[in-house]
Amino acid sequence: MNFSSDNASGASPQVLRAIVEANPGTAAPYGMDPWTADASRRLSELFEREVAAFLVATGTGSNALALAALAPPGTAVFCHQEAHVIEDECGAPEFFTGGGKLVGIPGAGGKVTPDGFAAALARYPRGIVRQVQPAALSLSQVTEAGTLYTVAEIRALADAAHAAGLAVHMDGARFANAVAAMEATPAEMTWKAGVDVLSFGATKNGAIACEAVVFFDTSRAGDFLFRRKRGGHTLSKGRLLGAQMAGFLDGGHWLDLARRANARAARLSAGLAALPGVRLPWPTEANEVFPIVPAAVDDALKAAGARYYPWTTRSLGDDAAPREGERMLRLICAFDTEEAAVEEFIAVAARAAAVQPR
Repeated sequence: MNFSSDNASGASPQVLRAIVEANPGTAAPYGMDPWTADASRRLSELFEREVAAFLVATGTGSNALALAALAPPGTAVFCHQEAHVIEDECGAPEFFTGGGKLVGIPGAGGKVTPDGFAAALARYPRGIVRQVQPAALSLSQVTEAGTLYTVAEIRALADAAHAAGLAVHMDGARFANAVAAMEATPAEMTWKAGVDVLSFGATKNGAIACEAVVFFDTSRAGDFLFRRKRGGHTLSKGRLLGAQMAGFLDGGHWLDLARRANARAARLSAGLAALPGVRLPWPTEANEVFPIVPAAVDDALKAAGARYYPWTTRSLGDDAAPREGERMLRLICAFDTEEAAVEEFIAVAARAAAVQPR
């Protein structure tokens, strides 16, 4: 019953086979190989246009380097106040942008709203020498609350950003889970809605260590080869990155993996929501579940060996926040989460919830 993170899982067999098949013999280094070319071609096909795609080894590298390409030194990147780029990257975006400032925007359910974005922009008017100048907006899809931006919401925020002269970045560490959950194509969710650059994640969803920085406006990618090299993400055996991404995308495998994770999370969410004393502050839309449970349920789950993180968030209103005797949990399902583990988790929680006072 390990629901701590989708980073805890290994690689999918199809991705592993792709690496093994690419391994024998020799190939040009540093991404100048046929596997990396194949991965780039597949990404262009996936997004229905010619893209400039650059493979890197980590999500942190993907986000930080992408933002550095959009935000010159000393400018501002706007994001949700609990976005991964501002809370969990150890200052990497600030480092790679050469001192860029990340400006957090409050919003329920982990989402930036047009009004919240407009209010943040108003605090940073252009031309004021004592303030950083706005450069980019970063949106997380899936958000840190496990929620999803609709295509219309992305478009509204992107339109506002572009009108103000900002570029738009999407942190897609769980982009596959978002696409699997929504009736929208990858193109509709990104460049057709106004996204300029996407950090396309594979590691959380079945790769070993592989992400792609995807530029939909290829003119913005002019110096990215140099940024990637300086950032330590130009791998000498780049074909093994290319093989991962090609294997990940082959035959829609990336979406099959995400659908499995989403399905397990949906079952986990429904099972927990049916228990007395358990509530979910927002719907489960992808592969993350955030139940608020009685303390005794949390204790029973831990005693049974379940693994997950306790959670706090500023994305809840006071009326929805955990009350005395309650705890909020974060549960994440991965592509290889077993149905039996989900059912055992629900059963343990149900037994503990049944003895709670009504």
